[in-house]
Amino acid sequence: MRIHHLNCGTDCPLGGALFDGRSLGPLGRIVCHCLLIETDAHGLVLVDTGYGLRDVAHPHRHPQPRITRPWRLMLNVRLREHETAARQVEALGFRREDVRHIIATHLDFDHAGGLEDFPGAQVHVMRREYDDATGPRAGVVARNRWRPAQLNDVRSWRTYSARGEPWFGFEAVRDLDGLPPELLMVPLPGHSWGHAGVAIRQDGGRWLLHAGDAYFYRGEMRHARRRCTPGLRAYQRLMEVDARSRLTNQERLRALSVERRDAVTVTCTHDPVELERCQAGTPL
Repeated sequence: MRIHHLNCGTDCPLGGALFDGRSLGPLGRIVCHCLLIETDAHGLVLVDTGYGLRDVAHPHRHPQPRITRPWRLMLNVRLREHETAARQVEALGFRREDVRHIIATHLDFDHAGGLEDFPGAQVHVMRREYDDATGPRAGVVARNRWRPAQLNDVRSWRTYSARGEPWFGFEAVRDLDGLPPELLMVPLPGHSWGHAGVAIRQDGGRWLLHAGDAYFYRGEMRHARRRCTPGLRAYQRLMEVDARSRLTNQERLRALSVERRDAVTVTCTHDPVELERCQAGTPL
């Protein structure tokens, strides 16, 4: 399998290095790191979609905006058509129809905006995430994070609960419908109750774990102690459904990233340095 590391959305919040840990100016840079996986017999597989074509064209269409004004302003969302998964798939020489599967770490607006750009794809997600995103959304965060306008036209859902043998001590969802055994989901609740990472067994046996929003900053992994910028630390707290679950899973991932560094590469959605290193093929 060949894996392409894509940035499918950019946010530039006010605060610079207080968010991304490196910007010299007043604005930071946060990415939406998605994966495009070429498989031998199962077509193309996306892990998350970032912002989509309809987000770019109609981000605040009423009565149900695809991205709410408070979150657009807070994150300073930059909607760019060339960054959408649809356009990047085409730029790589594929058709959108070649994407047969999308595995969603969760269904927040910055992860699921492009689902409707691939109407022929099956969307794989944890059952709890699907229920929470498509059911009654109580509370300010829930109403802003899950946007019905991004999900209403998705017709082919595949939902899961944990099943199968554990993966490095984590619960796992194996045998995803229509997908090869090298791809599995790893439930990581806390950011949302149905949040999950996606693990890919690569040629040679090494694993890549896309941990979604289980953490936000590179300093939270691969070190004995957690380091995170103030801006991202605050945003994680704002979006969490359960602090204990989130921090416990983050600690377990940090231990995995240190103790099994020889076997597993862990990356997240929003850190630009991790994305750049993955794109360059350099160690994290």
